[in-house]
Amino acid sequence: MGMSINTNLSALNTYRNLNSTQNDLSKSLEKLSSGLRINRAADDAAGLSISEGLKSQVGGLTVAARNAQDGISVVQTAEGGLTETHSILQRMRDLAVQAGNDSNNADSRTAISTEVGQLQQELVRISKSTNFNGTSLLNNNDTLKFQVGANAGTDSQISVDLSGANVSAIASKLTVGTSGSTGTQFTIADVADLGGKDQAFSVTNGNETKTVAVTGLAVSYDSVDKYAEDLSKNADFSANFSVSVEHDANGKGTGIVVSAINGGTVQNTVATGNGLAGGTVGTAAADGAISFADADSAQKAITVIDQQIKAVSTARSNLGAIQNRFDHAINVTNVAKENLTAAQSRITDVDMAEEMVKYTRDNILSQAGTSMLAQANQSTQNVLSLLR
Repeated sequence: MGMSINTNLSALNTYRNLNSTQNDLSKSLEKLSSGLRINRAADDAAGLSISEGLKSQVGGLTVAARNAQDGISVVQTAEGGLTETHSILQRMRDLAVQAGNDSNNADSRTAISTEVGQLQQELVRISKSTNFNGTSLLNNNDTLKFQVGANAGTDSQISVDLSGANVSAIASKLTVGTSGSTGTQFTIADVADLGGKDQAFSVTNGNETKTVAVTGLAVSYDSVDKYAEDLSKNADFSANFSVSVEHDANGKGTGIVVSAINGGTVQNTVATGNGLAGGTVGTAAADGAISFADADSAQKAITVIDQQIKAVSTARSNLGAIQNRFDHAINVTNVAKENLTAAQSRITDVDMAEEMVKYTRDNILSQAGTSMLAQANQSTQNVLSLLR
């Protein structure tokens, strides 16, 4: 090869190799500093596509595990209310057994009826106050759905049926009174029309009739539930009556059932059209009414209460089974998350030892290439000796 100075092929070749080494060295530094083998799509296009899919699954499973934990919390909250419901029903049963004894006089039976009436009102309160994050748990027939998987579809959901845990329905079947004439059901014609108007309810026991006036009601109402709540706050009313709300399939209040705590026929003395449309004596609580007026009535009350205890036991058993299912769902989710994370790691994470070997090699090559480039640039200096 002739001697030339315009084109230094040795320097060009050395520069090309040095440039390639510098690129490899830069990539190694990037991987070692980030800990990732794939920092951009160009590093591994197919691997990036797979790893992003795995990343979505891992993120979804992380959230799904939290959802399942929330599901356990909801179930535990509902069962907490049912636990106290069980205690109240057991106390009601004890009182019913006590009332089955004819050693009780009229005053004793009245005291028993009063306590059971208060317990029934507490069941109503529990049904309304037991909620999770604003969602009522014991006052409807809703089925709650929980996303416990990373994907769409029913296979990633667990449904919790709360229809058996409807404490409001249980309370309505335990209204204290005389079976067949315990309650008056009022359909609310216009709840707004009830605002600011006094109401009066009367109860007739034998030849005795007692009328209770309810005054000081709110100026306006937007729900039947609020109206029933204000009725219960009246001391005279709550001492003689209990009130529950009838709901439609969507949970909207459509009417009230007013029942006498100590039995008897209930009537509303306010004219029809004052927000209370009509009233049918005895139909609202006839099937579920319980009375302690005599031993035979107490026997029937025991049967009714036993049915409700059984219903609550079934509901609690179902909730317990669902909680165990949530526990297994969390375990499966965590195992899947662990395995998918490992799979993602194998694709995206860099082998630090292997990459360090490459970095060391490229670093030495870079130093050597730089030195050789300097030597190549000096090689054309030999031409000057021919020009002297």
